[in-house]
Amino acid sequence: MVVARYGQLLDVMKALMGVAFLWGVLMAPAMAGEPKSPRPLQIVAFGDSLTAGFGLPPADAFPAQLQKALRARGHDVAVTNAGVSGDTTSGGLQRIDWAVPPGTQAVILELGANDALRGIDPAQARTNLDQILASLAKRGIPVLLAGMRSPQNWGKNYVDSFERLYPELAARHGVLLYPFFMEGVALDPKLNLDDGLHPNTDGVARIVEGILPKVEALIETAKSSKN
Repeated sequence: MVVARYGQLLDVMKALMGVAFLWGVLMAPAMAGEPKSPRPLQIVAFGDSLTAGFGLPPADAFPAQLQKALRARGHDVAVTNAGVSGDTTSGGLQRIDWAVPPGTQAVILELGANDALRGIDPAQARTNLDQILASLAKRGIPVLLAGMRSPQNWGKNYVDSFERLYPELAARHGVLLYPFFMEGVALDPKLNLDDGLHPNTDGVARIVEGILPKVEALIETAKSSKN
């Protein structure tokens, strides 16, 4: 009797194992075909206080507002804030390797405003930005270079030398250029904080609106280089 019941139990177990095996065979193709959730395209906004969002809540800073605007236009992106208030092109060069982590697929490079404010030799700013761009190119990361303007009090030679370096570097390295990051915002009291130097929330929104087409071009470049 015990032997008979044991035999019946074995038969049931074999049947269940057969069903489980058949289920696995039938479901394997479907499971293999399930699309994995794609990782958002990783963009690093690398710059100074204009990128960092000096005086603003994190949600109102340039990277956060840019990410929101891009997602509203259907772009699956993540924009990381790698801005450091007070940073110069020299400071940016020192931190470029660790501030732009592995997996970064595009960079918005916004540096130079503090160099100009301090009257640092434009040749030094050029050298620093040139090395930053070369470092990113070596890693295969496409770049959108955001230009800056110099205060007029340094004189025409300084101003011309400083403002010329951005289009020349963009051409040299074959990167996208947005001529002036603060276009439509600089010197407008309605769009800046009380210090007259840093954009307020509305000012950042204006910057995002202006630079958006160039960032979309950067995204297309990043997607093309990935394929």
